[in-house]
Amino acid sequence: MPDALDDRDRLLGGFVERPALKRYKATFAEHFDIHRDSGVIEIRMHTDGGSAVFSRALLNAWGRVLAEAGADPDNEVLIITGTGRQWMAGVDPRSFAQPLSQWPSDLLYEQHSDGARLLEGLVLGVDVPTIGVLNGPGPRQELALMCDITLCADDVVIADGNFAAGSVPGDGMYLALEELLGTKRAAHLAYTGGGIDSATALQWGLVNEVLPRVQLMDRARRVAETIMAAPRTSRRLTHALISRPWRRLITEELRGGYATQLLASSGH
Repeated sequence: MPDALDDRDRLLGGFVERPALKRYKATFAEHFDIHRDSGVIEIRMHTDGGSAVFSRALLNAWGRVLAEAGADPDNEVLIITGTGRQWMAGVDPRSFAQPLSQWPSDLLYEQHSDGARLLEGLVLGVDVPTIGVLNGPGPRQELALMCDITLCADDVVIADGNFAAGSVPGDGMYLALEELLGTKRAAHLAYTGGGIDSATALQWGLVNEVLPRVQLMDRARRVAETIMAAPRTSRRLTHALISRPWRRLITEELRGGYATQLLASSGH
């Protein structure tokens, strides 16, 4: 953040302490490796140092870490990615061992709130350019697809498996597919459980670039450097312009859609 703004705020006084990278890096270390270089912050999710496993705890942590990173004025470009060969390595059975029909209402409410904040945190809470790096296959790909720019490993398959699993596609992935592909293609993918390989994802406009996995982060950092060459205000206002469709979609559709999914899932 420019020194002039810091000086102004210091003279005015009364400002609440801003989030400090050192503090939230330590707080979320169990779920994320967080690194910042010259204003470019990288958030890499993991489980025990390997590919992340989707869990209640990780879902909760995503919304909270994005709130911290989004409120830190020293972050100028955000890169999010996974660890190893997978975006996420499946689902933690302990988190969802009990059928949702047996969950108390308070726990269902927390699940709904955490699920909504995952994407609200990214789309509504981050005011800087975002780069999603899909380093491999796995669930919850909407987080990367809703970034301003999305890079993709060449072995990634993009899919929404909710309906095939007996649920409703309401947690965000279908919203991403519908926005990027249109209603007909998104509906076909939802009903059939079909997947889109990386080459088709590039052709259809789901992702911006497809690369070998080992080249992804270097490329993401080069893109971030290009963005950082522009003035700070231009970067942030360009992100605000680019993210308008996602902001409308998340505000109008996400919480209702996710409630529908939980309603269907809690019936069996």
